[in-house]
Amino acid sequence: MSQEELKAGIERALARTGRGQSDNLKRLTGGATMESWRFEAEGEAFVLRRAPSLAFMDGRPFGHESEAAIIRSAHAAGVTAPEVLTVLEAKDGIGSGFIMRALPGTPDPRAILAMEQPDRILGEVARDLARIHSIGRADLPADVPVMDYAEGVESLRLQFEEAGGDRPIIALGLRWLADNVPAAVEPVLNHGDYRLGNILCEDSHLTGVLDWELAHFGDPHEDLAFGCMPVWRFARYDRPALGLGSLEDYFAAYEAESGRKVDPARFRFWSVYRTVWWALGCIRMADFWRRGEDRMLERVVISRRTSEQELDLLMLLEEDAPEEERAKPVRFEPSEFHHGKGEATLSELLQAINEWLGSMKGKVEGHDKFQLAVARNALGMAIREEAELPGHFESKSVAREITSGERSLQTPGMLGWLRHSALEKLSVDVPKYPALAAARKSWTGEE
Repeated sequence: MSQEELKAGIERALARTGRGQSDNLKRLTGGATMESWRFEAEGEAFVLRRAPSLAFMDGRPFGHESEAAIIRSAHAAGVTAPEVLTVLEAKDGIGSGFIMRALPGTPDPRAILAMEQPDRILGEVARDLARIHSIGRADLPADVPVMDYAEGVESLRLQFEEAGGDRPIIALGLRWLADNVPAAVEPVLNHGDYRLGNILCEDSHLTGVLDWELAHFGDPHEDLAFGCMPVWRFARYDRPALGLGSLEDYFAAYEAESGRKVDPARFRFWSVYRTVWWALGCIRMADFWRRGEDRMLERVVISRRTSEQELDLLMLLEEDAPEEERAKPVRFEPSEFHHGKGEATLSELLQAINEWLGSMKGKVEGHDKFQLAVARNALGMAIREEAELPGHFESKSVAREITSGERSLQTPGMLGWLRHSALEKLSVDVPKYPALAAARKSWTGEE
């Protein structure tokens, strides 16, 4: 869809709010699933959130109309959620979505983590999460789902099988989840994606909570755990609570606002659950691209971030392995590039393209600049994989034996094999992932 068509559709939607012409339409960077477009109308700034295609909405528990209603309820409950103006209609001609008032602040995790008072942000994040968890069912659409924990684990298992069922570490996580499903608690509204990247901050204050498409009723520990996953801490692996501070401070602030006590065992269960969930979510991105639902470059690159979650998952689960297995160091050396003396090798051709794209960095802006960075990441993955990646991190037979209980972390040598494969794959996919350095130090004894 052209920007002219999008602008015309926005103005048809804006007419329902008594506003007219829109200006300065610009695609915002980021967004693993939905598109976000910022624009101005009559001196005010707004954001359009829309699906990349109508097919992209298939299979979701609720649509944008319900998502907008959830955001409105959160806004009314004192959450720093945006004000929704209008939901797109078929006659607008630009698909499924809604328009909301733009909020101040940046969503850039690294900019947020560099702010002067991360502890203050963490307290405000805990406050808003407690307020989200206080919103009652009567204030929300009827189609907001209630999560059944065992059904959730089974759904993950089915997704794993559909994706090939050949990743032993994910199989290990699924087996652990099936064996450790906790008893149900009184369900609360979960944001479902509460983390850095989906919040706005300015001057060490929380200014917005975005992206409510995964909202559901369930265990409050799920929301607490998801934002604390290593992948969402970005450069601050050393700060386990959203990259902003300690778990102790986060839990204390949440408990003071909500009146609920945080249970470490439930927190661990949901940490494992959401790590498996996001690993499978990353894999699915490649399927969206293959089926043509969304041919954006981000899809295939995000799919390779599965290896981040596999390493994180193994670090979560390895405490269940025997002490003698945990104490065995892993012998691991990153692959070396092999360059010939004759015509250019494949890795050299890819490197040449990567360097040329780097020279274009100052010549593009907005979403194209973001896409350029993603393209260079994709080429980096291809260069490293072409150098040497044996591929034994994929094994359907081992995955099945883990799922069936024939093998586990109690099996001699299993932990070492999984550690080596996790290091090998992530060194190719995302060698700058902060947890990789921590894992290498822990598992190999190297600094």
